[in-house]
Amino acid sequence: MSDGISESEEDGYCGRILHGNFSPELRQRLAECLAAFQVFDRIGAPVIPYISAWRQDEHIIWYEYAGRRFTEMFGCRGPQLAEVFREAVIDHRIFQRNKAEAAIQEQILSRHELSGVRNGLRAEVMESGTVEAVYKVALPGGAVCWLKDRARVETFADDRLYLSVGLLIEVSNEMAQKDLLERIGYFDNLTNLPNRNIMQRSIEVKTAQFNRGHITDFTFLMLDLDHFKAVNDTYGHQAGDQVLATVAEVMGVAKRREDEIGRYGGEEFYGLALGSIAIGRDFAERLRQRVATTVVVHEGQEIVVTMSIGLVAASELAVLNIDALIAAADRRLYKAKHDGRNRVCWRDE
Repeated sequence: MSDGISESEEDGYCGRILHGNFSPELRQRLAECLAAFQVFDRIGAPVIPYISAWRQDEHIIWYEYAGRRFTEMFGCRGPQLAEVFREAVIDHRIFQRNKAEAAIQEQILSRHELSGVRNGLRAEVMESGTVEAVYKVALPGGAVCWLKDRARVETFADDRLYLSVGLLIEVSNEMAQKDLLERIGYFDNLTNLPNRNIMQRSIEVKTAQFNRGHITDFTFLMLDLDHFKAVNDTYGHQAGDQVLATVAEVMGVAKRREDEIGRYGGEEFYGLALGSIAIGRDFAERLRQRVATTVVVHEGQEIVVTMSIGLVAASELAVLNIDALIAAADRRLYKAKHDGRNRVCWRDE
């Protein structure tokens, strides 16, 4: 073929199994799937067929077959597709069945967290034989799209290998609508910060990641404006709303990209930081200082507020759950108030 592209690549085959040292059963099954997908791809349906594989004792996935639109979308040849696609993933939403609740749970992962969850996913694959996920990917040229992945995974014990036969379909419009509806329901109108629903979801995700060893630790913060009732009583509730909105904006600027800030309710906020209690303490202190040095001007009057913060690391708790995190952080927040306000408390003593 021209341009250094083999005939097999022209047909979408870009793998190693058919010509490698693998069992007849695996090669036969791949040949059957390959023939069906090659015919299907020529129809031009608005879906992308693919066949991928990986060994049980390795973390590297490769593609045995990629529909023409797949390689065109990422501007690369089949052998490079796995690496190019992996680097293009911005985030990855995995849909897993919760047997206890008989429901589907969505887990949101960044590209950097994907490698940490593969063992758990493979265990589920062995049990269920299916994979369902949605990828947000960056395309060449700067465009972004969402791809839904639905695949059947087959195990070949003699080869110690998994074969995934699936379809990708673009769902960018659907995900944009989903994110809009979530934003309407999960974001505070006054401060534009995530509310307690997002807090609960974030804690659940981080707790699961911590329990599985995918992250080493995380810190939860409870933040409360000092003497906020006096602000409302002295300057009025509109001034109080302006103070809350300004504080939210200031904290949003002060946080790192991986940190989270949200409104818990009233004059209370919450925070989440990846890492140890020391990292969380630095985050809390940075927020406290920024708030204390911010002047809010309302109808010509200058208003300055301070903030007390209590925080706890997940690794400190014998039983890790949402209630335990809130209770521990709230206890330390109360201690910060008792000790004089405008301070950070990260210990009980």
